[in-house]
Amino acid sequence: MTMGEKFSVAEVAALRNELLQGGLDSFQTAELLKMFLSGRGYGVSPESALDAAGRIDCAGCDVEALHQELETLALVM
Repeated sequence: MTMGEKFSVAEVAALRNELLQGGLDSFQTAELLKMFLSGRGYGVSPESALDAAGRIDCAGCDVEALHQELETLALVM
């Protein structure tokens, strides 16, 4: 984890695996993102989580894209 990053690569990779195995729709993905963030002390609006879920899906759930989305979402608190 570099300076300024809120989440480790291992955390993001574990979340990515959960997303890939789940066969989730956008709403379920958004809920998982919200749970991930709230479990680490961050708040996120449902709308922001849903927007991010759509972008993650479009990015093919790439670890870097997912990490970037989480870092951005966590700023929203």
